[in-house]
Amino acid sequence: MKWRGRRGSRNIEDRRSSAGGMSRGKAVSGVGGLGLIAIVVIGGLLGVDVTPLLNEVGMGSTDVRTSGSAQITAADKRAGEFVSVTLADTEEIWSEIFAAQVNKPYDPAILVLFKGVTQSPCGGASGATGPFYCPADQKAYLDTDFFTTMERQLGAGGDFAAAYVVAHEIAHHVQDELGILSQANRLRAQVSEEDSNAISVRIELQADCFSGIWARYAQERFGSLERGDIAEAMNAAKQIGDDTLQRNAGRVPSPHTFTHGTSEQRQRWFATGFETPDLAACDTFSAERL
Repeated sequence: MKWRGRRGSRNIEDRRSSAGGMSRGKAVSGVGGLGLIAIVVIGGLLGVDVTPLLNEVGMGSTDVRTSGSAQITAADKRAGEFVSVTLADTEEIWSEIFAAQVNKPYDPAILVLFKGVTQSPCGGASGATGPFYCPADQKAYLDTDFFTTMERQLGAGGDFAAAYVVAHEIAHHVQDELGILSQANRLRAQVSEEDSNAISVRIELQADCFSGIWARYAQERFGSLERGDIAEAMNAAKQIGDDTLQRNAGRVPSPHTFTHGTSEQRQRWFATGFETPDLAACDTFSAERL
């Protein structure tokens, strides 16, 4: 992926070297991204005890320590620059798409970079949770060490795989801007857990589709894609499919517990967005076949 030398975004909130401390907030529903299943599965893969985080999210307490006075390494600096450029790309592209397809301005999200643990209105954010979008403050949260996790633990390395992760979280903000996320989450609160999971899958697959649209526009506007980049994104989508994550955690895949979709579904909906860069093509909520 060609990204060096391009404009970075100003909508970055870098907490990686912030002062430590304790903060309390009220957790809210509607987290978008790798989310709770990643707290369990990725935490398990890394050998992290995630019980306190699960208790915090489930009970509404968000007493967490912030990133602290973390040392910013050369790798951290590079990752921050990469995320900033990728975020700027999403801002330009979604502004163009909103003007052409939605007939309204696009209001960009803030992306919070942190190391270790920080706080959000949606609950404690940690490297174990994976990246996520919090609609309560309209911010995406990302521990850039997750890119290392993707490569070493999930087998999904590469710049464009990392860009896909950023684009996916921003896609949740796009859903929020369109009013889709709030409607879907209201419905999730009214149905059974299994039906709520099924709605969550449709939310996540639409975000994958929107990510595909972003990739198509990024290639056309910036010429940033290189040979193998789409394959990197497709591999990342495969590695974070619910069925693959559950198998890799030593579990038999249980479709009724899926919240993000299978590897095949995630790949197919990303491809749909890339091949047909039209928001209407990403209507997973009306699709008979996911």
